[in-house]
Amino acid sequence: MKFAYLIIFLLAPAGIMWLCKRYKWLGKIGPILVLYILGIILGNLGLIPGLPECIARPEGLYGIQDILTSAMVPLAIPLMLFGCSFRKSETKNQVLALVTGIFSVICAVVAGYLIFHKAIDASSLVTTSQAAVASGEIAGTGTTAAKIGGMLTGVYTGGTVNLAALQTMLGVGGETYVLLNSYDMVISFLFLTFLISCGIKLFRKFLPYGAPLSPEDASFTVADATSDSSKPKRFSGLWWKQAGILIGITIALVGISAGIAIGFNKLVPGEWFMTVFILVLTTLGIAASFNSRLRALKIADDIGMYCIYVFSITVASMADIKAMDFSGSLSILGYLALVIFGSFTLQILLAKIFRIDSDTVIIASTAFICSPPFVPMMAAAMKNRRVVISGLSIGIIGYAIGTYLGFAISRLLPLL
Repeated sequence: MKFAYLIIFLLAPAGIMWLCKRYKWLGKIGPILVLYILGIILGNLGLIPGLPECIARPEGLYGIQDILTSAMVPLAIPLMLFGCSFRKSETKNQVLALVTGIFSVICAVVAGYLIFHKAIDASSLVTTSQAAVASGEIAGTGTTAAKIGGMLTGVYTGGTVNLAALQTMLGVGGETYVLLNSYDMVISFLFLTFLISCGIKLFRKFLPYGAPLSPEDASFTVADATSDSSKPKRFSGLWWKQAGILIGITIALVGISAGIAIGFNKLVPGEWFMTVFILVLTTLGIAASFNSRLRALKIADDIGMYCIYVFSITVASMADIKAMDFSGSLSILGYLALVIFGSFTLQILLAKIFRIDSDTVIIASTAFICSPPFVPMMAAAMKNRRVVISGLSIGIIGYAIGTYLGFAISRLLPLL
Protein backbone atom coordinates (compact mmCIF):
# COMPACT_ATOMS: atom_id res chain seq x y z
CA MET A 1 0.00 0.00 0.00
CA LYS A 2 2.80 2.46 0.86
CA PHE A 3 4.31 2.04 -2.63
CA ALA A 4 0.95 2.90 -4.16
CA TYR A 5 1.07 6.16 -2.20
CA LEU A 6 4.61 6.77 -3.49
CA ILE A 7 3.44 6.42 -7.09
CA ILE A 8 0.50 8.74 -6.41
CA PHE A 9 2.74 11.38 -4.84
CA LEU A 10 5.12 11.30 -7.82
CA LEU A 11 2.59 11.11 -10.66
CA ALA A 12 -0.48 12.95 -9.36
CA PRO A 13 1.03 16.39 -10.11
CA ALA A 14 1.30 15.50 -13.80
CA GLY A 15 -2.37 14.49 -13.88
CA ILE A 16 -3.46 17.61 -12.00
CA MET A 17 -1.44 19.85 -14.36
CA TRP A 18 -3.16 18.22 -17.34
CA LEU A 19 -6.59 18.67 -15.77
CA CYS A 20 -5.88 22.33 -14.98
CA LYS A 21 -5.02 22.95 -18.63
CA ARG A 22 -8.02 20.96 -19.86
CA TYR A 23 -10.62 22.60 -17.60
CA LYS A 24 -10.45 26.38 -17.22
CA TRP A 25 -12.38 26.45 -13.93
CA LEU A 26 -9.84 24.06 -12.40
CA GLY A 27 -6.99 26.09 -13.83
CA LYS A 28 -8.29 29.14 -12.00
CA ILE A 29 -7.97 27.24 -8.72
CA GLY A 30 -4.40 26.28 -9.60
CA PRO A 31 -2.41 23.01 -9.32
CA ILE A 32 -0.99 23.69 -5.85
CA LEU A 33 -4.35 24.19 -4.15
CA VAL A 34 -5.80 21.12 -5.91
CA LEU A 35 -2.79 19.07 -4.80
CA TYR A 36 -3.16 20.28 -1.21
CA ILE A 37 -6.79 19.18 -1.20
CA LEU A 38 -5.90 15.81 -2.74
CA GLY A 39 -3.04 15.33 -0.27
CA ILE A 40 -5.22 16.09 2.74
CA ILE A 41 -7.83 13.61 1.47
CA LEU A 42 -5.18 10.91 0.96
CA GLY A 43 -3.71 11.49 4.40
CA ASN A 44 -7.06 11.40 6.16
CA LEU A 45 -8.95 8.60 4.43
CA GLY A 46 -9.36 7.07 7.87
CA LEU A 47 -12.00 9.71 8.58
CA ILE A 48 -14.27 8.06 6.01
CA PRO A 49 -16.50 5.47 7.76
CA GLY A 50 -15.99 1.88 6.69
CA LEU A 51 -12.45 2.28 5.33
CA PRO A 52 -9.66 0.27 6.97
CA GLU A 53 -7.17 2.39 8.89
CA CYS A 54 -4.29 0.86 6.91
CA ILE A 55 -5.55 2.60 3.76
CA ALA A 56 -5.15 6.00 5.40
CA ARG A 57 -1.93 5.39 7.33
CA PRO A 58 -0.17 2.26 6.00
CA GLU A 59 2.91 1.15 7.89
CA GLY A 60 6.02 2.88 6.58
CA LEU A 61 4.12 5.73 4.89
CA TYR A 62 5.69 8.37 7.11
CA GLY A 63 9.15 7.29 5.93
CA ILE A 64 8.15 7.85 2.30
CA GLN A 65 6.58 11.20 3.13
CA ASP A 66 9.67 12.31 5.04
CA ILE A 67 12.03 11.30 2.21
CA LEU A 68 9.98 13.06 -0.48
CA THR A 69 9.49 16.29 1.48
CA SER A 70 13.18 16.34 2.42
CA ALA A 71 14.33 15.71 -1.17
CA MET A 72 11.99 17.89 -3.22
CA VAL A 73 12.85 21.27 -1.68
CA PRO A 74 16.65 20.98 -2.12
CA LEU A 75 16.08 19.88 -5.72
CA ALA A 76 13.66 22.72 -6.44
CA ILE A 77 15.79 25.57 -5.06
CA PRO A 78 18.64 25.52 -7.63
CA LEU A 79 16.32 24.53 -10.48
CA MET A 80 14.14 27.58 -9.82
CA LEU A 81 17.23 29.80 -9.73
CA PHE A 82 19.08 28.46 -12.81
CA GLY A 83 16.98 30.39 -15.31
CA CYS A 84 17.19 33.71 -13.47
CA SER A 85 19.00 36.72 -14.87
CA PHE A 86 20.20 38.81 -11.94
CA ARG A 87 20.74 42.27 -13.35
CA LYS A 88 20.60 45.75 -11.91
CA SER A 89 17.14 47.18 -12.49
CA GLU A 90 16.99 49.45 -15.50
CA THR A 91 15.07 52.32 -13.96
CA LYS A 92 14.88 54.22 -10.72
CA ASN A 93 11.23 53.24 -10.25
CA GLN A 94 12.04 49.53 -10.40
CA VAL A 95 14.76 49.86 -7.76
CA LEU A 96 12.48 51.90 -5.53
CA ALA A 97 9.61 49.43 -5.98
CA LEU A 98 11.92 46.58 -5.00
CA VAL A 99 13.31 48.31 -1.91
CA THR A 100 9.99 49.73 -0.68
CA GLY A 101 8.28 46.38 -1.28
CA ILE A 102 10.78 44.42 0.82
CA PHE A 103 10.77 47.13 3.51
CA SER A 104 6.95 47.07 3.61
CA VAL A 105 6.80 43.28 4.05
CA ILE A 106 9.33 43.36 6.89
CA CYS A 107 7.48 46.20 8.65
CA ALA A 108 4.16 44.36 8.31
CA VAL A 109 5.67 41.11 9.63
CA VAL A 110 7.15 42.89 12.66
CA ALA A 111 3.89 44.76 13.36
CA GLY A 112 1.87 41.57 13.03
CA TYR A 113 4.22 39.73 15.37
CA LEU A 114 3.84 42.41 18.04
CA ILE A 115 0.05 42.22 17.74
CA PHE A 116 -0.50 38.46 17.46
CA HIS A 117 2.51 36.67 18.95
CA LYS A 118 1.03 36.19 22.44
CA ALA A 119 -2.18 34.66 21.07
CA ILE A 120 -0.29 32.41 18.66
CA ASP A 121 2.29 31.25 21.22
CA ALA A 122 -0.41 30.65 23.83
CA SER A 123 -2.24 28.25 21.53
CA SER A 124 -1.42 24.57 21.40
CA LEU A 125 -0.87 24.59 17.66
CA VAL A 126 1.98 22.21 16.84
CA THR A 127 4.62 23.86 14.66
CA THR A 128 7.70 21.73 15.16
CA SER A 129 8.36 18.76 12.93
CA GLN A 130 8.90 15.72 15.14
CA ALA A 131 11.33 14.31 12.57
CA ALA A 132 13.41 17.50 12.71
CA VAL A 133 13.53 17.34 16.49
CA ALA A 134 14.49 13.68 16.48
CA SER A 135 17.29 14.20 13.95
CA GLY A 136 18.56 17.36 15.63
CA GLU A 137 18.42 19.38 12.41
CA ILE A 138 16.78 22.52 13.83
CA ALA A 139 19.28 25.36 14.16
CA GLY A 140 18.49 26.83 17.56
CA THR A 141 15.05 27.51 18.90
CA GLY A 142 12.32 30.03 18.19
CA THR A 143 8.77 30.74 19.22
CA THR A 144 5.83 29.62 17.15
CA ALA A 145 4.96 33.16 16.13
CA ALA A 146 8.57 33.95 15.24
CA LYS A 147 8.80 30.92 12.96
CA ILE A 148 5.53 31.88 11.28
CA GLY A 149 6.80 35.45 10.91
CA GLY A 150 9.94 34.16 9.22
CA MET A 151 7.94 31.97 6.85
CA LEU A 152 5.62 34.87 5.97
CA THR A 153 8.65 37.05 5.27
CA GLY A 154 10.04 34.39 2.93
CA VAL A 155 6.85 33.74 1.01
CA TYR A 156 5.90 37.43 0.61
CA THR A 157 9.32 38.50 -0.60
CA GLY A 158 9.87 35.32 -2.60
CA GLY A 159 7.43 32.50 -3.16
CA THR A 160 6.44 28.92 -2.40
CA VAL A 161 9.98 27.62 -2.81
CA ASN A 162 11.16 30.01 -0.07
CA LEU A 163 8.29 29.00 2.19
CA ALA A 164 9.11 25.34 1.68
CA ALA A 165 12.81 25.96 2.35
CA LEU A 166 12.04 27.85 5.56
CA GLN A 167 9.63 25.15 6.67
CA THR A 168 12.52 22.70 6.43
CA MET A 169 15.09 25.03 8.02
CA LEU A 170 12.92 26.03 10.96
CA GLY A 171 11.54 22.54 11.56
CA VAL A 172 7.91 23.62 11.14
CA GLY A 173 5.40 20.76 11.10
CA GLY A 174 3.29 19.83 8.09
CA GLU A 175 0.02 20.85 9.78
CA THR A 176 1.19 24.44 10.24
CA TYR A 177 2.63 24.56 6.72
CA VAL A 178 -0.64 23.43 5.17
CA LEU A 179 -2.60 25.85 7.39
CA LEU A 180 -0.43 28.79 6.26
CA ASN A 181 -0.72 27.79 2.61
CA SER A 182 -4.47 27.42 2.82
CA TYR A 183 -4.88 30.87 4.38
CA ASP A 184 -2.38 32.33 1.92
CA MET A 185 -4.32 31.06 -1.09
CA VAL A 186 -7.62 32.46 0.19
CA ILE A 187 -6.29 35.90 1.16
CA SER A 188 -4.04 36.18 -1.93
CA PHE A 189 -7.06 35.36 -4.10
CA LEU A 190 -8.99 38.17 -2.45
CA PHE A 191 -6.01 40.49 -2.98
CA LEU A 192 -5.83 39.66 -6.70
CA THR A 193 -9.59 40.03 -7.07
CA PHE A 194 -9.41 43.49 -5.50
CA LEU A 195 -6.59 44.60 -7.81
CA ILE A 196 -8.21 43.32 -10.99
CA SER A 197 -11.72 44.51 -10.17
CA CYS A 198 -10.98 48.06 -9.02
CA GLY A 199 -7.43 48.41 -7.70
CA ILE A 200 -5.73 49.08 -11.04
CA LYS A 201 -8.02 52.01 -11.89
CA LEU A 202 -7.95 53.32 -8.32
CA PHE A 203 -4.16 53.41 -7.98
CA ARG A 204 -3.65 54.86 -11.44
CA LYS A 205 -5.56 57.87 -10.14
CA PHE A 206 -3.74 57.98 -6.80
CA LEU A 207 -0.18 57.42 -8.07
CA PRO A 208 1.75 58.78 -11.06
CA TYR A 209 0.74 57.08 -14.29
CA GLY A 210 2.85 57.07 -17.44
CA ALA A 211 1.96 57.88 -21.01
CA PRO A 212 -1.07 56.18 -22.60
CA LEU A 213 -0.32 52.64 -23.71
CA SER A 214 0.40 51.89 -27.34
CA PRO A 215 -2.05 49.74 -29.33
CA GLU A 216 0.50 46.90 -29.12
CA ASP A 217 0.59 47.10 -25.32
CA ALA A 218 -3.19 47.42 -25.07
CA SER A 219 -3.69 44.15 -26.96
CA PHE A 220 -1.34 42.29 -24.59
CA THR A 221 -2.61 38.94 -23.23
CA VAL A 222 -1.37 36.34 -20.77
CA ALA A 223 -0.52 34.00 -23.63
CA ASP A 224 1.90 36.59 -25.03
CA ALA A 225 3.82 36.63 -21.77
CA THR A 226 3.85 32.92 -21.00
CA SER A 227 4.57 31.55 -24.47
CA ASP A 228 8.20 30.57 -25.05
CA SER A 229 9.01 28.98 -28.38
CA SER A 230 12.61 28.36 -27.27
CA LYS A 231 11.54 25.57 -24.90
CA PRO A 232 11.96 22.08 -26.34
CA LYS A 233 8.85 19.99 -26.85
CA ARG A 234 8.03 18.13 -23.65
CA PHE A 235 9.55 14.63 -23.46
CA SER A 236 11.37 15.05 -26.79
CA GLY A 237 15.00 13.95 -27.14
CA LEU A 238 16.23 17.51 -26.53
CA TRP A 239 13.93 17.83 -23.50
CA TRP A 240 15.37 14.69 -21.90
CA LYS A 241 18.92 15.85 -22.67
CA GLN A 242 18.34 19.20 -20.97
CA ALA A 243 16.57 17.53 -18.06
CA GLY A 244 19.50 15.16 -17.55
CA ILE A 245 22.00 18.04 -17.52
CA LEU A 246 19.91 20.10 -15.11
CA ILE A 247 19.24 17.25 -12.70
CA GLY A 248 22.90 16.19 -12.77
CA ILE A 249 24.12 19.70 -11.93
CA THR A 250 21.44 20.04 -9.25
CA ILE A 251 22.48 16.79 -7.57
CA ALA A 252 26.11 17.95 -7.67
CA LEU A 253 25.21 21.26 -6.00
CA VAL A 254 23.17 19.41 -3.39
CA GLY A 255 26.15 17.15 -2.66
CA ILE A 256 28.56 20.10 -2.35
CA SER A 257 26.13 21.97 -0.08
CA ALA A 258 25.65 18.91 2.12
CA GLY A 259 29.42 18.46 2.42
CA ILE A 260 29.94 22.09 3.44
CA ALA A 261 27.06 21.88 5.94
CA ILE A 262 28.47 18.71 7.50
CA GLY A 263 31.89 20.31 7.84
CA PHE A 264 30.42 23.48 9.35
CA ASN A 265 28.32 21.46 11.77
CA LYS A 266 31.46 19.70 13.04
CA LEU A 267 33.36 22.97 13.53
CA VAL A 268 30.62 25.05 15.15
CA PRO A 269 28.74 23.81 18.23
CA GLY A 270 25.02 23.29 17.70
CA GLU A 271 22.85 21.62 15.11
CA TRP A 272 23.23 23.87 12.06
CA PHE A 273 23.23 21.31 9.27
CA MET A 274 19.89 22.09 7.63
CA THR A 275 20.28 25.85 7.97
CA VAL A 276 23.75 25.95 6.42
CA PHE A 277 22.73 23.39 3.78
CA ILE A 278 19.79 25.46 2.50
CA LEU A 279 21.69 28.77 2.57
CA VAL A 280 24.72 27.35 0.76
CA LEU A 281 22.49 25.62 -1.80
CA THR A 282 20.65 28.89 -2.48
CA THR A 283 23.94 30.73 -2.87
CA LEU A 284 25.32 28.12 -5.28
CA GLY A 285 22.08 28.20 -7.26
CA ILE A 286 22.37 31.98 -7.65
CA ALA A 287 26.04 31.67 -8.67
CA ALA A 288 25.19 28.99 -11.25
CA SER A 289 22.49 31.21 -12.77
CA PHE A 290 25.22 33.53 -14.10
CA ASN A 291 26.33 30.78 -16.50
CA SER A 292 24.72 31.68 -19.82
CA ARG A 293 24.72 28.08 -21.10
CA LEU A 294 22.92 26.85 -18.02
CA ARG A 295 20.48 29.76 -18.12
CA ALA A 296 19.66 28.85 -21.74
CA LEU A 297 18.15 25.54 -20.59
CA LYS A 298 14.59 26.81 -20.44
CA ILE A 299 12.95 23.84 -18.72
CA ALA A 300 14.70 24.33 -15.36
CA ASP A 301 11.79 26.24 -13.81
CA ASP A 302 9.30 23.64 -15.09
CA ILE A 303 11.19 20.80 -13.40
CA GLY A 304 11.65 22.90 -10.26
CA MET A 305 7.93 23.64 -10.05
CA TYR A 306 7.15 19.93 -10.50
CA CYS A 307 9.32 19.24 -7.46
CA ILE A 308 7.28 21.82 -5.54
CA TYR A 309 4.08 20.12 -6.72
CA VAL A 310 5.31 16.74 -5.43
CA PHE A 311 6.29 18.42 -2.17
CA SER A 312 2.84 20.05 -1.92
CA ILE A 313 0.78 16.86 -2.20
CA THR A 314 3.17 14.96 0.07
CA VAL A 315 3.33 17.53 2.87
CA ALA A 316 -0.46 17.96 2.72
CA SER A 317 -0.88 14.21 3.20
CA MET A 318 1.07 14.53 6.47
CA ALA A 319 -1.54 16.83 7.99
CA ASP A 320 -3.63 14.76 10.38
CA ILE A 321 -6.93 16.65 10.69
CA LYS A 322 -7.89 14.72 13.82
CA ALA A 323 -4.72 15.89 15.56
CA MET A 324 -4.84 19.50 14.37
CA ASP A 325 -5.70 22.21 16.86
CA PHE A 326 -7.25 25.33 15.35
CA SER A 327 -7.37 27.26 18.61
CA GLY A 328 -4.65 29.60 17.39
CA SER A 329 -5.58 29.60 13.71
CA LEU A 330 -7.65 32.80 13.78
CA SER A 331 -4.64 34.68 15.11
CA ILE A 332 -2.53 33.20 12.33
CA LEU A 333 -5.17 34.21 9.78
CA GLY A 334 -5.14 37.74 11.18
CA TYR A 335 -1.33 37.81 11.09
CA LEU A 336 -1.23 36.68 7.47
CA ALA A 337 -3.97 39.09 6.33
CA LEU A 338 -2.19 41.98 8.07
CA VAL A 339 1.07 41.14 6.31
CA ILE A 340 -0.58 41.01 2.87
CA PHE A 341 -2.79 44.09 3.05
CA GLY A 342 -0.58 45.98 5.53
CA SER A 343 2.54 45.62 3.37
CA PHE A 344 0.60 46.61 0.25
CA THR A 345 -0.87 49.70 1.93
CA LEU A 346 2.54 50.78 3.20
CA GLN A 347 4.07 50.27 -0.23
CA ILE A 348 1.37 52.42 -1.83
CA LEU A 349 2.05 55.21 0.67
CA LEU A 350 5.79 54.99 0.06
CA ALA A 351 5.15 55.02 -3.69
CA LYS A 352 3.22 58.26 -3.25
CA ILE A 353 6.15 59.78 -1.36
CA PHE A 354 8.81 58.63 -3.84
CA ARG A 355 6.56 59.13 -6.91
CA ILE A 356 6.76 55.54 -8.15
CA ASP A 357 4.35 54.92 -11.02
CA SER A 358 1.22 52.91 -10.31
CA ASP A 359 1.80 50.03 -12.73
CA THR A 360 5.30 49.33 -11.39
CA VAL A 361 3.99 49.28 -7.80
CA ILE A 362 1.10 46.97 -8.69
CA ILE A 363 3.28 44.52 -10.60
CA ALA A 364 5.91 44.56 -7.82
CA SER A 365 3.25 43.85 -5.17
CA THR A 366 1.89 41.03 -7.31
CA ALA A 367 5.37 39.51 -7.60
CA PHE A 368 5.96 39.75 -3.85
CA ILE A 369 2.56 38.68 -2.53
CA CYS A 370 1.47 36.23 -5.23
CA SER A 371 4.91 35.25 -6.67
CA PRO A 372 6.34 35.82 -10.20
CA PRO A 373 4.07 33.30 -12.03
CA PHE A 374 1.19 35.76 -11.49
CA VAL A 375 3.08 38.67 -13.11
CA PRO A 376 1.98 37.90 -16.70
CA MET A 377 -1.64 37.63 -15.62
CA MET A 378 -1.55 40.99 -13.82
CA ALA A 379 0.30 42.63 -16.72
CA ALA A 380 -2.44 41.39 -19.03
CA ALA A 381 -5.11 42.76 -16.68
CA MET A 382 -3.33 46.14 -16.80
CA LYS A 383 -2.87 45.78 -20.59
CA ASN A 384 0.74 46.79 -20.14
CA ARG A 385 3.43 44.46 -21.48
CA ARG A 386 6.17 46.88 -20.46
CA VAL A 387 5.94 45.90 -16.78
CA VAL A 388 6.43 42.16 -17.32
CA ILE A 389 10.23 42.32 -17.20
CA SER A 390 10.12 44.64 -14.17
CA GLY A 391 7.75 42.31 -12.30
CA LEU A 392 9.70 39.16 -13.11
CA SER A 393 13.03 40.81 -12.22
CA ILE A 394 11.69 42.02 -8.86
CA GLY A 395 10.14 38.62 -8.17
CA ILE A 396 13.33 36.78 -9.07
CA ILE A 397 15.37 38.92 -6.69
CA GLY A 398 12.73 38.11 -4.08
CA TYR A 399 13.24 34.39 -4.77
CA ALA A 400 16.97 34.86 -4.23
CA ILE A 401 16.80 36.75 -0.93
CA GLY A 402 13.53 35.46 0.54
CA THR A 403 15.07 32.52 2.36
CA TYR A 404 17.84 34.64 3.87
CA LEU A 405 15.39 37.31 5.01
CA GLY A 406 12.91 34.80 6.39
CA PHE A 407 15.51 33.01 8.47
CA ALA A 408 16.96 36.30 9.79
CA ILE A 409 13.52 37.63 10.75
CA SER A 410 12.62 34.38 12.55
CA ARG A 411 15.68 34.86 14.73
CA LEU A 412 15.21 38.60 15.31
CA LEU A 413 11.50 38.59 16.21
CA PRO A 414 11.91 36.86 19.63
CA LEU A 415 14.28 39.69 20.63
CA LEU A 416 11.55 42.32 20.28
